[in-house]
Amino acid sequence: MNRIDRLTAILIQLQSKKVVTAQEIAERFEISLRTVYRDVRSLEEAGVPLGAEAGKGYFIMDGYHLPPVIFTQEEANALVIGSKLIEGQTDKSIKKHFREAMFKIKSVLKSEEKEGLEKLESQIRVASIPQLENENFPNNFLSTIQRALVNQQVLEFKYFSNYTGDFNVRSVEPMGLAFYGGHWHLLAYCRLRKAPRDFRVDRLVKLQLLDETFETDPVRVAEFMKEVVRGNELLEVEVRIDKEVARFISTQKFYQGFVSETDKGNSIEMKFLVPSKEYFARWLVSFGSAVEIVSPESLRPIIIQLIEELDTHYRK
Repeated sequence: MNRIDRLTAILIQLQSKKVVTAQEIAERFEISLRTVYRDVRSLEEAGVPLGAEAGKGYFIMDGYHLPPVIFTQEEANALVIGSKLIEGQTDKSIKKHFREAMFKIKSVLKSEEKEGLEKLESQIRVASIPQLENENFPNNFLSTIQRALVNQQVLEFKYFSNYTGDFNVRSVEPMGLAFYGGHWHLLAYCRLRKAPRDFRVDRLVKLQLLDETFETDPVRVAEFMKEVVRGNELLEVEVRIDKEVARFISTQKFYQGFVSETDKGNSIEMKFLVPSKEYFARWLVSFGSAVEIVSPESLRPIIIQLIEELDTHYRK
């Protein structure tokens, strides 16, 4: 990237946040802090009204705006990938807002770029587990949760517990959002349990954003989110499936965490990353003797137990 392009990109970055540190700029463009200071001075000399907070970073004075941002073809193409992921992995509220944002983005593109984008949109698919419509669970809350996270507002909702089969009212202080196991999870401090809790967003009902605000501890939030992710790390599983059977699961495998496969002659060796051995074992049982476990060994006793349970059930 030449210096003129970098100065323009730095100016855009400065408009993207309230305060941007010199270290953030240096890391983004892989330049030294000394070069950052020189670039910032050049922007000031060009008439850009920049301010600085000691120990924090740089900011643009209120009232200054760049002309409409122009996207490169590659940047616009990247947004198509983002839009496809959002279509398959978010709820109705996010899809609606992102759709409106894409209209605005497309409005500043050149005619040939718009045509290229339309073509690309028709050529990209993201496989996702179909979400069944359920009027009891509107699945339309991610946007409200995001607002609560930004404003540090208390949320109140009814939560369905799979364990008890009942709904109970919860008031929580939202700490973050995490996506794993095919679902979005609200990470929050639960006032009922007086402890951090993990709530599946698609099990929330009658969610309300309360006027009450709360103070948060960034260190505490970071530790809790790290703990949740660590507690839901994916397990690597390798299995060998007869080639004749493997060709019938080309779609199924993607729902099970498929990563890669290797041709072994009469069989296909497949690698998966799975959140639960027990759940994955139930899927493997359906293939009978056509599947062989390569690793981990701890999956074998689970398979054996499932087969014994089936045998006992049907012999009755």
